[in-house]
Amino acid sequence: MSAATAPALEKTRQRNFPRHPISVSVDLIALRFGVPENLPGRCTDISEVGVGAVVAGEMAAGQQVAVELRLPNVGVPMRARALVRYQSRFRCGLEFVGLSAEQRSMIRYWAHCAAPRPATVSGIAPAIINPAGVNSASVNDKTAPIEEPVVLAEPVVNRKRRIRIGRRGLLVLIAAVLAVAGLGWWQWQTSWNELERNTAGEGRLRLSPETMDNRIVTKVDPAYPEAARTAGIEGTVVLDAVIAPDGSVKQLRTVSGPNLLVQPATDAVQSWKFEPYLSSGKAVEVDTTIAVEFRLH
Repeated sequence: MSAATAPALEKTRQRNFPRHPISVSVDLIALRFGVPENLPGRCTDISEVGVGAVVAGEMAAGQQVAVELRLPNVGVPMRARALVRYQSRFRCGLEFVGLSAEQRSMIRYWAHCAAPRPATVSGIAPAIINPAGVNSASVNDKTAPIEEPVVLAEPVVNRKRRIRIGRRGLLVLIAAVLAVAGLGWWQWQTSWNELERNTAGEGRLRLSPETMDNRIVTKVDPAYPEAARTAGIEGTVVLDAVIAPDGSVKQLRTVSGPNLLVQPATDAVQSWKFEPYLSSGKAVEVDTTIAVEFRLH
């Protein structure tokens, strides 16, 4: 029997969308005590499922943030909601949440414009040569048969088709861009309101189990109930925990687990002690998830 914290929030996923290198400014907005905090950074790569960035600020895996960046050759900024999947030093990986079809099209359009184009050959004039077996003497001889010159065909060149847009088409295009911008702004507001609802009210930071596991100072293993041992019951008890600024466990709420194992897990975790978590140099109250595992063997 052993007690352990929860496994990582996510497993490495196989990428179904290519990542494209990019170097543009990116702004992340995270809620700190219910107040939006802007974290500037630099986007290093992007795909239809997320971005990689270098960010001047600390974030936790599983934390929700708002992302804003502007793609080259795209007239409107891109605003989206994302989850922090990892952060190592200042580098982090963000996974988009609820990315719209229009925003995916923006990424594909930028990637198409940024892709290198093959070089084309142009400006080659057709060459004219004398036919085989005809020399200058025979050409000047009026009695010699005159053959038509051979014209070498000009190499086939891939020419870009030019698209002409009239005034009406231009107005339609502008209206479509404005519509996409308006929709993006509405989705931005909706996503941000949802982010506020998920984090407002408690005034606490939500930290991943991995982050808090590394901050455990005192850890007590739970006692295995004899009734559960006799019945052959084992499993994992998952608890939502509120950690006080001094590192003590302030509040616990059962999420899942066998009934016979919930109370021993709660009693053990209640006595755990964590290293206080600092934000802006001040110890703060945090939310996290703790999993206690019971195994007979």
